[in-house]
Amino acid sequence: MVVSGSTIDSLLRENERYPPSDAFRTRARIHDDAVYESARKDPEAFWAEEARTLAWARPWAKVLEWDPPFAKWFVGGRLNVSVNCLDRHVATARRNQAAIVWEGEPGDRRTLTYHDLWRDVNRFANVLKGLGVGRGDRVTIYLPMIPELAVAMLACARIGAVHSVVFGGFSAHAIRDRMEDAESRIIVTADAGYRRGNPLPLKRTVDEAIAGLDLVRHAVVFRRAGIEVPMREGRDHWWHDLMEKAEPECEPEAMDATDPLFILYTSGTTGKPKGVQHSTGGYLVGVATTTKYVFDLRDDDLYWCTADCGWVTGHSYIVYGPLANGASVFMYEGAPDWPEPDRWWRIIEERDVTILYTAPTAIRAFMRWGDEHPKRHDLSSLRLLGTVGEPINPEAWRWYSRTIGGGRCPVVDTWWQTETGMILITPLPGTTTTKPGSATRPFPGIEAEVVDEHGRRVPVNRGGYLVISKPWPGMLQTLYKDPERYREVYWSQIPGKYFTGDGARVDEDGYLWLMGRIDDVINVAGHRIGTMEIESALVSHSKVAEAAVVGKPHPVKGQSLVAYVVLKRGEKGSDALKRDLQKHVREAIGAIAVPDDLYITEKLPKTRSGKIMRRVIRSIVSGQEIGDATTLEDPGAVDEVRKWLQEIEGSRGDRR
Repeated sequence: MVVSGSTIDSLLRENERYPPSDAFRTRARIHDDAVYESARKDPEAFWAEEARTLAWARPWAKVLEWDPPFAKWFVGGRLNVSVNCLDRHVATARRNQAAIVWEGEPGDRRTLTYHDLWRDVNRFANVLKGLGVGRGDRVTIYLPMIPELAVAMLACARIGAVHSVVFGGFSAHAIRDRMEDAESRIIVTADAGYRRGNPLPLKRTVDEAIAGLDLVRHAVVFRRAGIEVPMREGRDHWWHDLMEKAEPECEPEAMDATDPLFILYTSGTTGKPKGVQHSTGGYLVGVATTTKYVFDLRDDDLYWCTADCGWVTGHSYIVYGPLANGASVFMYEGAPDWPEPDRWWRIIEERDVTILYTAPTAIRAFMRWGDEHPKRHDLSSLRLLGTVGEPINPEAWRWYSRTIGGGRCPVVDTWWQTETGMILITPLPGTTTTKPGSATRPFPGIEAEVVDEHGRRVPVNRGGYLVISKPWPGMLQTLYKDPERYREVYWSQIPGKYFTGDGARVDEDGYLWLMGRIDDVINVAGHRIGTMEIESALVSHSKVAEAAVVGKPHPVKGQSLVAYVVLKRGEKGSDALKRDLQKHVREAIGAIAVPDDLYITEKLPKTRSGKIMRRVIRSIVSGQEIGDATTLEDPGAVDEVRKWLQEIEGSRGDRR
């Protein structure tokens, strides 16, 4: 990515403020701003104090060794992640507390106490050792959202193996690419998982992925759905058979804090996945600290992060962060609208979930389905709401706060990335006055700036490039086997600062407003406009559920704005509505932001994690090749985009 243009025009303003209630502030872990100042004065001391809450086999000699762009945290220290997530809790009254409360899509349920989880992790760690896995070896995990996914991750951590989790909806091609790059000799999978009432044949996908891949020695298969799958003798093993024979205890490896814990592959602009490598000590300190303070965790909470462990959100805020804090974590296997659009709300009511952490994409989908579904259920157990994945538009923020939180729950809008490993920008619910659509301030100990292409801070309310100015504990160590690409992608754009690839602005109160990926900035008649603000204006219309805005080459203006809009359930599209939406944007932002072309469609191209793939839409409207689309959730959405584009172009041809 090459940075061009000094700033980004920021056009959207939001004035509402939501201070924490006195009742919430009184009980909150952090209830004033003193922590920000102390962390700013000495960030290394702040992180060292948090690190001391963990169990270390050997203390560190140095908190941070910074050789830009490579950071080593807690140098000389040794610890084991599974010990911190399990053993130290098993030795206390938490032994019989629920660690994972799980519900499968068909309705089957299980609860694993901390002792149950410790026992299973020990046994599976011995299973891996029995298959020849040792310290530093890479293990690929391709499982549905079942407790065994967390077991496999923690078992790898226990013996010092490096796990590479592949989302359970990815294709055989995606699995093969990741296994080859990681040189992984073993894969852990299941016969199938459930999605929208149907079993997804994971083992069959794995067989296709590893066909002829000589480096793969073993496949461990968990029986989830009970469907028939081929098992190759000598290579394929049933999970339950191996666990039955495994020794009940496994001595944990004392790992250097700087040893890798996992690799997680994320899409690259070239189509080649990037293997983001995270450390053991710094990463665990980062996710444990942010989980504790951002979600204001209490012993009686049932915390639900709705992500999949195939994404970094699941690594950091389903498994490692919450379990390091001794939390009770809820896990759900299936789709949010199966068999009805109220599935999540029924779960919250029946389970007394207290904290909900989900994506703006899901929130907008629920808005589209209608208020009647959450209103059928008692959601009063909720005390805190969170969002993650992409910037949340103010209208969705308000709906989430009002309809799901009942107006009483703080909303923590969090910004972070696969590469950052941990939340970097977020409200603290007991002290931060929030604004709908703003991630507010950097977490204590984090220094973020909005700069131009020369690295100079931009004026208040002027858009620029979000950078992180100093190293932080959860940051990626490197890109696996590719340190030069790590240097080029993240540290060469603004020398000395981590380049996030996101646009942002800082308002008069010092709050950060994320404006989307810099790739999505559009140059219209000399104005550089972030698409997120236009999308927010469209979604604030009462009939709109989702919107995606991209740029299209224009002979006069450089680029013109093209908008794709998904309406709320029951609403009908018309030319009059299109004109009304254009008028709505003009009134909310200004004439410069009005889309030249506006299409009403049934669905948008999204990744399997729910993010809108604007790159795909941009390629279609510009007449370019789509490129790698293996992460698409529904390839049929691409046809929807093409259909409307062809229809509008056809109508223009008729007029000519």
